[in-house]
Formats: sequence, C-alpha cells, structure tokens
Amino acid sequence: MPITTRLMPTTFHQIPRERPATPLLDRAATPADLRRLAEAELETLADELRQELLYTVGQTGGHFGAGLGVVELTIALHYIFDTPDDRLVWDVGHQAYPHKILTGRRERMLSLRQKDGIAAFPRRVESEYDTFGVGHSSTSISAALGMAIAAKLQGSKRKSVAVIGDGALTAGMAFEALNHASDVKADMLVVLNDNDMSISRNVGGLSNYLAKILSSRTYASMREGSKKVLSRLPGAWEIARKAEEHAKGMLVPGTLFEELGWNYVGPIDGHDLPTLLATLRNMRGLEGPQFLHVITKKGKGFAPAEADPIGYHAITKLEPIKAPAAEPKKASGPKYSNVFGQWLCDMAEADPRLLGITPAMKEGSDLVDFSERFPARYFDVAIAEQHAVTLAAGMACEGAKPVVAIYSTFLQRAYDQLIHDVAVQHLDVLFAIDRAGLVGEDGPTHAGSFDLSYLRCIPGMLVMTPSDENEMRRMLTTGYLFDGPAAVRYPRGSGPNATIDPALVPLEIGKGVVRRQGQNDSGRRIALLVFGVQLAEALQVGEALDATVVDMRFVKPLDEALLRELAANHELLVTIEENAIMGGAGSAVGEFLAGEGVHQPLLHLGLPDYYVEHAKPAQMLAECGLDAAGIERSVRARLEAL
Repeated sequence: MPITTRLMPTTFHQIPRERPATPLLDRAATPADLRRLAEAELETLADELRQELLYTVGQTGGHFGAGLGVVELTIALHYIFDTPDDRLVWDVGHQAYPHKILTGRRERMLSLRQKDGIAAFPRRVESEYDTFGVGHSSTSISAALGMAIAAKLQGSKRKSVAVIGDGALTAGMAFEALNHASDVKADMLVVLNDNDMSISRNVGGLSNYLAKILSSRTYASMREGSKKVLSRLPGAWEIARKAEEHAKGMLVPGTLFEELGWNYVGPIDGHDLPTLLATLRNMRGLEGPQFLHVITKKGKGFAPAEADPIGYHAITKLEPIKAPAAEPKKASGPKYSNVFGQWLCDMAEADPRLLGITPAMKEGSDLVDFSERFPARYFDVAIAEQHAVTLAAGMACEGAKPVVAIYSTFLQRAYDQLIHDVAVQHLDVLFAIDRAGLVGEDGPTHAGSFDLSYLRCIPGMLVMTPSDENEMRRMLTTGYLFDGPAAVRYPRGSGPNATIDPALVPLEIGKGVVRRQGQNDSGRRIALLVFGVQLAEALQVGEALDATVVDMRFVKPLDEALLRELAANHELLVTIEENAIMGGAGSAVGEFLAGEGVHQPLLHLGLPDYYVEHAKPAQMLAECGLDAAGIERSVRARLEAL
C-alpha cells in the first residue's frame, strides 16, 4: 500500500477530559502489533497517540512537551526495529511516554508517577522494552555502545539505538561515547532529536531527499568502493573525503560527527513519517557508527505547548471542574527556589564579584530574573555539571565569587570536580543545592538522598540545612561570605511561610538553636535534633512527648558545645534528616559523641537503605517515618526498648 502524506498534521488545542476513540491505537498494544499495521495507517496512528498522550498526562500530570515532539519518531523506531530484541535507549526519559503507551503499558498510564504505579522514566524492572534505566541526561550513547559491544562479542546481530536530545548532547559524556564508538567501529545508531539547535533551521524537501540518498545502501557501497580504489593512489582518498565533507557541510551540519568517525545523515523532519521510515530502514542495514539528525518541535500537535515549550515541559494533572469556593484559598509562601532567586539578585546588587552558574536549570532554579538583570554575570553552561563546577573553581581563582545553582541529584555527577577542583584548593564557591531530599513523583533518579553524606566527608566544607525560608536566606549569605567551599541544601516546593528578613545577615557558623525546651523531669528526657525542614514535624512531636527540639542548622561544623550539653541532660538523642541515614548528619553526631567518649543512646531517623519509589511527597515521607506520626512512633518504640 502506498504511503499517504497530509499537508497539515492535526493540531489539538485542549487536553481532553474523556479518553478519545483511538481505533488504530487499540490495535497497536505492542510493537509487534504496530508492525502489523500498514505504513499508510501510521500517520493516523500518530494523531491517535497524541490524543492518548494528552488524555493520560492530563489525568496524572508529568513531562509533556518532549513526548508530544517524538510521537512520529517513536512510531518509526518501533516499526523499523525489532524491539525489544533490538535495543532502544532513551536519553533522560522525559520523552518516553509514547514509548510506554506503545509497549504494553497503555492502561497503566493512568497510574503514572503515582504510588505503586508506573514510573516517570524508563526502568528495566518495569518492561523488557525499557532496556536501560534513565533519568539523568547524556547516558544513552554510552549505554547503547555497551550493548552493541556485548552483542558483537555474543555473535548477535541485534541493533542498538540511542535517542538523545540536543541539550543532552552538550554533555562531555556524550562526546566521550561518540569518540569511543567510532574507535571500536560499533554497529549502532544514534538519533539526535533536535528541537532547538540553530544550525538546523533549514529543513525541507531538499534536506529530506539528501537524507534518503546519504542513508541508502547504494551510496554507502559507492563510497566504500571509491575508498578502496582511491586509497591505492597517494593522497587521492584524502582529497576525495575532504571534498565529500565540504559538499556535505555546505548543505548539512554533519562535519563534526563525520570527523568523529560517524556516518552522518540529516537533518530531516522528525514529523515526516514517510521520510523517517525510509531513512531508518536504510540505516538499519548499514554497518558501523550511524548518526541520524532529526528536527522535531517540542509540544508538537498541541497548540499551547508549541507556543510555550518551556511552560509545557511538564504539567500538573487536570483538576475536576468545581464551583468557586466560598472563601479564597490561603496563599502559600514562596518556593525555596524563589527565595534563592531573590537572594541571588540582592547579593549581586551588593557585591559585583558575584557570578551565577547553572547547568541548564535556569527556570527550575529560578535564575530567570538574575539572568535578565545581570546578563554579563549569568552563565548557563548547558547540561554539563562537571564543567559548571570547574568553571566556578577557575572563576574563584581570579577573585570572583561564583554561586553554582544545582540540583542535589545532579551534583552527584560532578563529585570529582567538587573535591579535586574546588575543595582541595579551598576555593570560594557557594553551592545552592536545590531538590534536596525526596522529590515526589519523579522517583529515586531525581531524589537528593545523599548530599549530606557525600558533602560532610570533604575537608574544609561548610554544610548547612535550613528549616525555613528565612533560615535559608541567612545561610546563603553565610556560605557566600565564608572563606572556602560552602553548601546550602534545600528541598523542592514551599516552606512554612516564615517571615523573611530582607537584610543580608549571616549566621554564626556552627551554632544550633533550641526551638523548644523539654520540661519533663521524670528521667526520660528526649532531645530531637533536626537537620532541615522536618522542624515543623519535630515541634509537633516535641509537644506530644514534652521533648527538647533543636534546629541544628549546621551539619559541618557541628555545634559541639550544644551536643555535649544535650547529651548530658537528656536520656535519648534523636537525629532527624531527609537524607540517607548511612553517613548522614545523624552519623556525624554519633561519630562526635563516640570521639568524646560519651555513651549516649541515639536514634537516627532519615531515609532508609533502599531507593524510595515515586509517590506523593507526603506518602514518601510517611513511608520513611519522617512525618510527625512516624517520628513519634519511632521515638516511643525506642523509649520502650531502653
């Protein structure tokens, strides 16, 4: 049956509240079913898949625009490649919802990001089609290369495909993998899903036509044959190769990848299914490292997302239509990221040495205002966390005062640079560590579970944990004025709406604060030592148990004088933190007391020694025993055991 094309793809303008009719999608429950459809039916399938995606994400919330942009690409990859035998690796995974729908999980999509439901990202334990667990960017090429090498050693002909975005391709790890793959001449395909690169604006009929030619077996055979003939003549093949690259470079932006040893094809329109299918079919039969460059539009097919791809990167679920409430809902306070953004601008006004750095998280870390007010002092280094940290180190060497705004889970990627380039040289760098602790529906790949553990062991590091918005602002000032590396770690979302002092006033380093003094003289006195935002819960427990409640503030250095006093006057010390118990702030307290020769009963409450699965933040905290009820329950159980 001939391939039919439409002049204008269907565009939707609102998210459906009822599941739309999708007769073709009903027949494509798995990739094997999909491959039984006629090619002429696939464009209609793409429309239906978009409608299904709009409906399901509207019910659950989640990443949105990226999935809409790869609907045609997802269909084409599963149609041409024999998945799951052929390995398909999605980078980051923001765009993997269409993949999940087409791989037997359509009905479970309504449990997306919910407790005991399917995950927000591909996971190996969830489906055989999820060949590699992702969540952090720029890992797909390395993983697919590893799979290709293993297949070759096993004598298998299965293919490996990595789909990576233009943002993820900026990371050094991606280029390390590209370089290695060409060195081992791996049989694999990298698909660059480009929805923003300026080099790729001129996409049209000529480009698509050239892609079909360049990906064909005929062209590949002619190229290899010419190479064999011309290689016998001194310098002839090199001249021909450079002429070919020059000709390609005039029409397509692939010279860089050709120089790295990849056969570059593209750019092609990633929403043109006939061209995608023809090109992928050609490239599947080619040997060696293959690179396909496709141009897509984030939010494709949904008009609001096309107009605002950043705003529609992710959405919250649609709420039921209700009558207006009799009384307006009480306004919540600013998010912790908003507090940071305001502080950064205020400190920049006060100190011209301040420079702000982000690894591609301007909106998430709330650097938008700073970037507009201080453009010469704002540096978005793209998805390159290692570079961000060493860049800050270089700036600090010259007397600047860099502030690195970074998520806790992403700072893990730059741990060597944090130690070797910043801490060992005792450089003045402040790390504003967002999304510390549990982050909810995005699950363990995005949780900031380990930063206290991996920071407090670094010599010379100042580590602070605010309990509210005002404490956070003061700690940022403290860390900024500190002579050496400093970190302030704070959670996602809003705090208790504390009154914020606009002054830039630091705290006394290494001093905690007693927030509630227990009055129980029965000999069973308890002290709750809080590192971070569980202070509100601890105060509730303090009232219930008449316990002393302490906002410790500093993980490093600890308030040693206060710890000695608390140990002398209390029967049980309870440490509370939203960080792994192993090696965390509670461990620091235990190590100090042991070093002092104090044999004090301790109870450490924090994140358990397993990955806490995605759920609502409140559900996750309850599972870990870090809500008020859980803290009280654990303390009472420990008291009974004493």
